[in-house]
Amino acid sequence: MAQLILIRHGQSTWNAANRFTGWVDVPLDRVGRREAIAAASKLGEYVVDVAFTSLLVRAIETTAICLTESEGLCGGKSPVFKHDADDPQWHGWDKYEGHRDEEIPIFLAQALDERYYGDLQGYNKAKMAEKVGEEQVHRWRRSFATRPPGGESLEDTARRTLPFFRDRILTHLREGDNVLVSAHGNSLRSIVMELDDLDTEQVPGLELKTGVPLVYEIDNTGKVAGKTVLN
Repeated sequence: MAQLILIRHGQSTWNAANRFTGWVDVPLDRVGRREAIAAASKLGEYVVDVAFTSLLVRAIETTAICLTESEGLCGGKSPVFKHDADDPQWHGWDKYEGHRDEEIPIFLAQALDERYYGDLQGYNKAKMAEKVGEEQVHRWRRSFATRPPGGESLEDTARRTLPFFRDRILTHLREGDNVLVSAHGNSLRSIVMELDDLDTEQVPGLELKTGVPLVYEIDNTGKVAGKTVLN
């Protein structure tokens, strides 16, 4: 039975400021780093074989903290970020093949990025609610198919997140690898929808807290056999 650990990044500077973030690349704040350290402590009894994260620094930071602050999560191996980009700025890092018996590969994927909030990015959520109404802001944030102006709906996000989950992440799980995924509220919501077999009417009530790991037991057919929330 393989284990899938999902964790929403710790609190970012814009979470704390109640701003729409989306693809704006803001870091964790002090609270967020503490949340990630606490998550690492909760995950001390688990061991992962591979990790995935988005391209955004708040998820990358959370991944790094979890894998370096937990005494057991890496099983004595070293975490190594794997870059797919054929870009001179990577200094050839994407060419390094690695040593699986000594390292935990961490794959960065745009498919796991947060939902794109379009024209709302940078705006304070409470002030936007005063301008257009709380109900409208709630629809933009929590409904399945409603797009914010110029942005993605959760349905749009799922169209990129779920194929990656099925093709890359679920493949590891079926092979018996334990997997850590550090991502975002909406990219993870789409994955949780599939794992928990939720319908679109249940989406508005689905809330993932920052820095709180969800652990799924996955059998060799890819089916969920159990779930634990590490509050």
